[in-house]
Amino acid sequence: MNILDPTFFAIQFLNGLQLAALLFLLSIGLSVVFGLMNFVNLAHGTLYMLGAYLGLTAVNLFDSYWAALLLAPLGIALLGAVFYALLLKRLQKESPMKQVLVTFGLIFVGFDTVRMVWGALPQTIPAPDVFAGSVTVFGEIYPAYRLFIIGLGILVLLLLYFGLEKTRLGAVVRAGVDDPVMVSALGINVDLAFFAVFCLGCFLAGLAGVAAAPVFSLFPGMEMSVLILTLIVVVVGGPGSLWGAALGSLLIGMADTFGQVLFPEFASVTIYALMAVILLLRPHGLIPARVVR
Repeated sequence: MNILDPTFFAIQFLNGLQLAALLFLLSIGLSVVFGLMNFVNLAHGTLYMLGAYLGLTAVNLFDSYWAALLLAPLGIALLGAVFYALLLKRLQKESPMKQVLVTFGLIFVGFDTVRMVWGALPQTIPAPDVFAGSVTVFGEIYPAYRLFIIGLGILVLLLLYFGLEKTRLGAVVRAGVDDPVMVSALGINVDLAFFAVFCLGCFLAGLAGVAAAPVFSLFPGMEMSVLILTLIVVVVGGPGSLWGAALGSLLIGMADTFGQVLFPEFASVTIYALMAVILLLRPHGLIPARVVR
C-alpha cells in the first residue's frame, strides 16, 4: 500500500468522492433546516433509512431500480410534510433540548417501524443493469455504480445551485436566512418557502437512502453511523450553506476514506480531529450562511 501509487490514490479518491456524494445528499437537508429554522432534527437519518426501505419495496413491486429512485424519495418528502405539519412547526419555537429529545425519540420509532414492517435481517437492493458492471481505473476494476453515485451528487449540487441562485424561491430562501423578519414584513410567506425547502431536504434524504442501498446493506439502525457523519459535515461546513455542505462532505468523505486505509487503528479519531481543528480556526464552520450569535 503506497499512497503515492497513482492507482491506489485514484481508487481511494473515488471511494472518498462516493462517500462525499452520499453525505452531501444527506447533509444539505439537515444543514438547511438547522440554518434556516434553527431546528435540530436528529430524525433526518431515519428518513434516510426509510427511503432505503421504501426503495426496497418499490423494487419488489415494480422490479425497477429507477422506479424506486423516483417513488421512494417522493414518499419520504410526503412523510416529511406530515412531520412538519404535525410536529416540527410546533417544536420550532421550543428549546433545542426539547427538539433533540423529540427527534431522538423518533429515531427509535423509525427503528421499530422498520423491524415490524421489513424485519431485522439485512437486505440489499441490486444495482440497475446499466451500472451493474465495472470500469477500469488505472488498470484496476472499479464498480460502475459508485461512479453513478458520484455523478448523482454532482448533479444535485448543480441543480441546487441554480435553484438557489436563479429562482425566486432561492432568493426568498437566501433572504430569509439573512433576515427573516424583514422578508416577512415585505409580505413574503417565509414559512411556506422554508416548508418547501424542508420537503426538498427530506426528498434528498430518501434519494440518498435509495442510492446507498446497492452499496451498503439495509438493516434497522443503519441510519446511526451516517447520521453522526452528517452532523459533523453540517458543523464543519457551516449551517444553512450549500457550498458549506458540499465542502464539508468532501473533507469528511476524504478524511474517513483515507483514514480507514492509512491509519486503521486511528480511523475513528481522524474525522473528529479534523472537525476540532476546523472549529478552532472557524468556530461557525467553513462557509456558514449566517453567523448565529
